[in-house]
Amino acid sequence: MMNFNDIKCRGDLAIFLGISLKKLTYILYIKKTENCYKTFEIPKKNGDMRQINAPQDELKEIQRKLADALWKHHSEYVKMNNIQTNVSHAFEEKKGIITNAAIHRKKQYILNVDLENFFDSFHFGRVRGFFEKNREFRLPIEVATVIAQLACYKGCLPQGAPSSPIITNLICNILDMRLISISRKYRLDYTRYADDMTFSTNDSKFIKNKEKFLTEITVEIEKCGFLINNNKTRLVYKNSRQEVTGLVVNKKLNVNREYCKTTRAMANALYREGKFQINDFDGTINQLEGRFAFINQLDYYNNKNDHDKKHTIWKLNSREKQYQKFLFYKYFYSNSKPLIVTEGKTDILYIKAALKQNYSKYPKLVTKKDNNFEFSISFLARTKRLKYFLNIQQDGADTMLNIYNLYSGKNNYPNLYDFFKNQGTFYHKNPVILVFDNEQESEKPLKKFIKHTGITQKPFQSGYNICGNLFIVTNPLVEGKNECEIEDLFDTSVLSTKIDEKNFSRSSTFDEKQYYGKTIFSEYILKNYKTIDFSKFMPLLDDLNNIIERHEK
Repeated sequence: MMNFNDIKCRGDLAIFLGISLKKLTYILYIKKTENCYKTFEIPKKNGDMRQINAPQDELKEIQRKLADALWKHHSEYVKMNNIQTNVSHAFEEKKGIITNAAIHRKKQYILNVDLENFFDSFHFGRVRGFFEKNREFRLPIEVATVIAQLACYKGCLPQGAPSSPIITNLICNILDMRLISISRKYRLDYTRYADDMTFSTNDSKFIKNKEKFLTEITVEIEKCGFLINNNKTRLVYKNSRQEVTGLVVNKKLNVNREYCKTTRAMANALYREGKFQINDFDGTINQLEGRFAFINQLDYYNNKNDHDKKHTIWKLNSREKQYQKFLFYKYFYSNSKPLIVTEGKTDILYIKAALKQNYSKYPKLVTKKDNNFEFSISFLARTKRLKYFLNIQQDGADTMLNIYNLYSGKNNYPNLYDFFKNQGTFYHKNPVILVFDNEQESEKPLKKFIKHTGITQKPFQSGYNICGNLFIVTNPLVEGKNECEIEDLFDTSVLSTKIDEKNFSRSSTFDEKQYYGKTIFSEYILKNYKTIDFSKFMPLLDDLNNIIERHEK
């Protein structure tokens, strides 16, 4: 298998990145990379604007492949040469501002140093020279030039390109090693998060040596082609609030109170008015979730030993309860699209396949454009986060019961639906639809759910409105059966499909030498949706469509 050191020419690089030489040549010399970017601004924390140059999809795909290849090569190089470093924490897997700040907890002195115009410092010649001369690569000049052409925009690495982070880290590695050496001499810990450098120590002698230390690191920083932003150089003592990459590190890691207070205020504005602002700009619900997730990540880091011990949603702390309300609001109370919740993951693929074949009949559920399908409904992804905060399990139909409990307050659950409703909270008129196998006679999930919710409709009819925007749908009964699983909606010929000489088994336990399970079967259905007979799915799709149409009025 080819690796970086085997690349001798532009054609080799194209093969290595899994693209055609024709496509690479077109991007570089006909369309030209400078014509493959869009520029926009985002607000900084201080209110100023940061310019982002983001590549268009064609170039972004190549840059992403380049970045993946560089990460893999560097990881193997580090492992092979037994290089142990915990210096760079930006843009690296399993690292971030939390791991960066954690190294500087409970220190007497923290010195923060910021590099000026960080990304602009990585100019075209510097990028090309690195890949040509660095011992980890030593690529031919033609190949180094092409990499620099792919990675640079207007003569330097752009913020917004997927290849920029790994290249900055690779080039900064030399500087990091030199600063580690100086830091050890002064008994300091050192980390870097992109352009943000942090040094910390409990050595009381550091105050006397501070200026000498700054002089030494300044020489090395400038020797490596960077400049220090002296306006941001600051030494903070333990009796003041010490921050590293935005986190308070005096004792345990934390965000400042203002961040939490502002996040709650943003959420309350969203609940009242359906919108909120970040730094005077309209914020998105994903940005707000990012803030809640970040606060929760810190809680987890500080209490990870106790985090999952006998956890229940009734033992959340006050900050977790804020996040719990937000998640219910986003996914259930004011969901931006109709939400479909199924008993299992495979049901989702069946429904998607049926809709793709019949898209022209259900324009409110799915549309097709340029051979691509866009669903106007969403399917609930059962994540660890939803399990922790809302007790929505990753497997099993009990999830349906727990969702209902969050709407009703039953079984001592918090009644989050009424919490928002009673406050007159902003509300998207989109339904949440629970889809069950039609099994009302035996002790299966549907019968259990009907009994738990107290549904009195006799006989029970699919499409029932349980409460608020919560509905229940079942697949139809077919072929005179009293009960039907969703797989019963497929013809016998489809259920008899052999894959790798194996037969389909619906059982959760089966001999894998003779059978394949629901996951492989559902993937087969989705892949072959054009040729599958979905006629028995029509009543189910009609129910979904009718609920959505009714709820829009």
